[in-house]
Amino acid sequence: MHVEIETYARELQWILEQLVDALSGLTAAQLNWRPSTGSANSAYAIVGHVVASTRVYALGLGCGRRVARNRVEEFTGAGTDGGELVAAIRRLSGELDDALATLAPAALDRRRRPSQDLWGTGVPREISGRDALVESIRHAALHLGELRLTRDLALSDASS
Repeated sequence: MHVEIETYARELQWILEQLVDALSGLTAAQLNWRPSTGSANSAYAIVGHVVASTRVYALGLGCGRRVARNRVEEFTGAGTDGGELVAAIRRLSGELDDALATLAPAALDRRRRPSQDLWGTGVPREISGRDALVESIRHAALHLGELRLTRDLALSDASS
């Protein structure tokens, strides 16, 4: 694997493992608990969003794989089993391993303009494979911090 691509793979895999660690031990109530700000997400929704957005940016835009997305569902998702989320993370991890192991370095320069449904918020713009991989890392890391804070608040709320 090319050294640059190996760096992206390593960083994405680290973030995915951290997501798994942050889910460990959460009850169904804690998975679905939301801070009372009116717009905050639950741990379940955060992880669902990270999995979906990483699939789009890393696999779709970064590696040129065919992907689909329902962004609204990412933020409304709820469930009682953290194991389902861990399984989704593990599936994504395997897909990333496969896609990045076969990604040609030249693909990092290939530019794509995604459809609005894949892009998310804002106006879609042309993006290189390299930029998409970096964005997937940045975005997932941002939400990892959100997940850790949400987890700590949910655990604290449960013990009150």
